[in-house]
Amino acid sequence: MATSRIKRALAGAGAALAFGAAALAQQQQQRPESLLPPGFGDPAPAPAPAPSAARPAPAPTAAATGTFIQPLPGASATPLPEPSPTASPTALATPRYVLPASARRSLALVGAADSFRRDAFGGADGRYLEIVMRRLSAPLPSRWLSIALRRLLVARVDTPRGVDGADFAAERAWLLLRMGESVGARAVVQAVDTDRVTPKLRQVWMQAALANGDPGALCPLAPGAGDSERGWVVARAMCAGLTGDARGRTLIADARRQRVASGIDLQLAQKVMGAGVDSRQAITVDWTPVVQLTAWRFGLAVATGATVPDELYGTVGAQVNGWRALAPGIPLIQRAAAADRAAAMGVVSSAALVDLYSALADADDVPGALTRTTNGLRDAYVASDDGARLSALGALWDEGSDDAGRYARLILTARAAARVTPRAGVDQADRLVAAMLSAGMDRTALRWQPYARAGGDAWAMLLLADPDARGIRPGSIIGDYAPDGASAQRKKQLFFAALAGLGRLSAADIEENAATLDVRIGSPNGWTRAIDRAAAEGQAGTVLLLAATGMQAGNWRAVPPAALYRALRSLRAVGLDGEARMIAAEAIARLA
Repeated sequence: MATSRIKRALAGAGAALAFGAAALAQQQQQRPESLLPPGFGDPAPAPAPAPSAARPAPAPTAAATGTFIQPLPGASATPLPEPSPTASPTALATPRYVLPASARRSLALVGAADSFRRDAFGGADGRYLEIVMRRLSAPLPSRWLSIALRRLLVARVDTPRGVDGADFAAERAWLLLRMGESVGARAVVQAVDTDRVTPKLRQVWMQAALANGDPGALCPLAPGAGDSERGWVVARAMCAGLTGDARGRTLIADARRQRVASGIDLQLAQKVMGAGVDSRQAITVDWTPVVQLTAWRFGLAVATGATVPDELYGTVGAQVNGWRALAPGIPLIQRAAAADRAAAMGVVSSAALVDLYSALADADDVPGALTRTTNGLRDAYVASDDGARLSALGALWDEGSDDAGRYARLILTARAAARVTPRAGVDQADRLVAAMLSAGMDRTALRWQPYARAGGDAWAMLLLADPDARGIRPGSIIGDYAPDGASAQRKKQLFFAALAGLGRLSAADIEENAATLDVRIGSPNGWTRAIDRAAAEGQAGTVLLLAATGMQAGNWRAVPPAALYRALRSLRAVGLDGEARMIAAEAIARLA
């Protein structure tokens, strides 16, 4: 009987254990699958008991007849042997690195370069400046005004009153992107610590990263960006894939299932993930159904080496030429045409443009048109005499198909033009001077002043660009200028407005010539009052923004001469005389 009761008890206990195990297994099956890496969210294992120190064997008991030797009073006893230290079986949390307060960047001073003075905006209201920047239509017609504006927007300047420093940085970066300045925009957004990024800056941060073809720049913000914007949802998957995180595939699968992204946008994101560690996936990008190029598609295509069809670039603005020219992921052959346009916009310098074509000279499989350009550029620099160099320069200048293309050729050949010996009777003097001034080589260009034909374009540009010009010129000098071509009348108007804005004409001559040429430089309006007030208060940054506002147009033919006059006068008033002179000379050079 006792034996049977024991058997029944053991059987009941076994059934209970089996039921408990089944219940535990069912509970584990019902638990949702964790998206966290292994180890996250699981309870930490209980630490194993530390091995106890080995106790020394008890000393043999002395014989009753012997004497037990005691330590001397005051003598230190020999310590017991301790076990060797061992690593704790409990994983220690990795300490989070926190910047000290002294290393954090203040939102009161935001920027990436020391290219402008800190108090550029003075006491201007930041909300007003944000509206001006947001409404500014870019790119601008003037290369030199764009260069000056870029220097302002990337500079470390005091945040004006009434706005958050991160939000103001976002507005600056957004304007830089619209100007084609992708590298400068990325530098400005990254000048703010990531834990101080605002929703506005986060939006512009993504645009700046994509304009640079740099999806990795999204990763510092992706974890905390939330799910309100689809781009950040996919960005988290891309960043996981780039770092080899196993969650990447799960996240991208969720994005596909929830229709967060599809088609070309999803394919490009998967291709970015394919560049990560141990991705083991190859993605084919199909551009066939795509009819519109977006910042997302451009940025991820550049990052992964996918070639964007040329016809899609016709669906975007001119600023993308700047993005393409500055993107190292695009092959040089594909960047050449965009670099010409970017140079005319002020994004690419003369030296950088020469470097690009020099690299093409050593490249393989260069198209014939580019080969002719690189060969002509080499001859323009190193031909045996001035005649051969002038011939090469003329051929390069004639390759420009429109205003921007022709001006880009002047920028490309600026230093080659400086190698030509000044002398009388050179038919190409106008374009030689224009080429040198396109790169800011004013004193080099002034060597041609004794040989420039009176009343010609070179003569007019040198009058405007002369850094040593002082005093008032006679009003008759306006009548001495006799430009040629379909834009002759507009050139005369701009020449007059530039001379007046640079302070080279008397008040009486300004009034007389304004009436003769129908340039209403004295008509006040809200813009003239605003820029005059900013100039009077010494707000160089505000003056630059307002000058760009007054001169925003599709090309130089559409720039009002009265706006040029007011802009140049205000720039001089705040100490930007060099920029004013280069803008004035450019007005003549850009009109054929």
